[in-house]
Amino acid sequence: MEEVGWALARLGAAWLGLVLAFIVVPSALGLSLGISEAYMRVLVKTLEWATIRIEKGVKKPQPQMLKTPAANGIIERDETPMEKEIARLHRVDFEFSDIFYFCRKGFEAIVEDEVTQRFSSEELVSWNLLTRTNVNFHYISLRLTIVWGIGVIVRYCFLLPLRFTLAAIGITSMIVGTTMVGQLPNSSVKNYLSEVVHLTCSRILVRALSGTIRYHNKENKPQKGGICVANHTSPIDAIILTNDGCYAMVGQVHGGLMGVIQRATVKACPHVWFERSEIKDRHLVTKRLREHVADKSKLPILIFPEGTCINNTSVMMFKKGSFEIGGTIYPVAIKYDPQFGDAFWNSSKYNIVSYLLRIMTSWAIVCNVWYMPPMVRKEGEDAVQFANRVRSAIARQGGLTELPWDGGLKRAKVKDTFKEEQQKNYSKMLVRNGSIGSLSTGTESD
Repeated sequence: MEEVGWALARLGAAWLGLVLAFIVVPSALGLSLGISEAYMRVLVKTLEWATIRIEKGVKKPQPQMLKTPAANGIIERDETPMEKEIARLHRVDFEFSDIFYFCRKGFEAIVEDEVTQRFSSEELVSWNLLTRTNVNFHYISLRLTIVWGIGVIVRYCFLLPLRFTLAAIGITSMIVGTTMVGQLPNSSVKNYLSEVVHLTCSRILVRALSGTIRYHNKENKPQKGGICVANHTSPIDAIILTNDGCYAMVGQVHGGLMGVIQRATVKACPHVWFERSEIKDRHLVTKRLREHVADKSKLPILIFPEGTCINNTSVMMFKKGSFEIGGTIYPVAIKYDPQFGDAFWNSSKYNIVSYLLRIMTSWAIVCNVWYMPPMVRKEGEDAVQFANRVRSAIARQGGLTELPWDGGLKRAKVKDTFKEEQQKNYSKMLVRNGSIGSLSTGTESD
């Protein structure tokens, strides 16, 4: 037994040494030995071959949903405004047939509403050799099945242990490094060391995801004293951005391992963590953020104004609180490639452990990050209008669908104000057409 133990210990030491020498140290120094690039080239060629085999092996045409992106939906909607739509139904100002318009809109929402589909994984046009696909691809050929089996072995027997080792090294280094730096007195040296620790550990954690990230327009990177806002798909969004620069995070206090990381990092960096009770006090949150932005020596604040994770096909309503603070807004658009792995975290379906297991057994995390020109609030523009303008810019840059809905609908019921808004629009239309006035005149004459 002792010999077996020594053999396992030597094997573990050799494994750790190889990981440190060929991955951890180069990534910490911002270098690349070309291993990730070679892996991605082989992966792209394999997926291209699999796509060709699927196209040749399928005798009958694939369903339309495989050819059309999920963003287009499974039903064809008529986006004609209410007034024009109802005007086509009749020539009189008011008729009971008006209810047909609202009935059709209701049926469309039941079949496929614009909100619910944003909280499920994006449909893929072709199979990516992962079992977790929304479309059930059937048996195509023996050769393709063998390749899929080899992929399972590679992902679970090699990539998963490797990524788990890198994640453990990165998280441990983050906790130990920030705790040590946090013991130093506040000075420029402490700030410099804190940025080095955060940047180094983030690079290691990106390697733990086999991350391939392309940063565009780096001249627009967020500056100190500013506010960085980005669309939100996954908890790893913060790691993706920190891999290229340091930020002061804003978020809720958590327990468990996440809580340990939060308590360690806040000692070295001015992150803004809130208790659940404080989050409900919007004025207190705004005050703390304004104090942070007022200090131009502090790192830019990183905020995800949607408040929840969206499946990276769209951008939902931005909460206005982030845009009431003042200062310069630095928009950032993040777009993941679902062909190599699904980065979206469906927190209603998977806990954080299950999500990380899915991420670490994917092929890779591939995404593009666009730094956009800074934006400031215009004269006469309120916080809501400013938030919508920033959201539109992010949606255009990332090729995402812009939706006016609140991401809070993921767990909450539709607010009565949304229903009342439709009622008000219909009432305004009747008043403008004089229908209500004619009804009142008719009633008095009776």
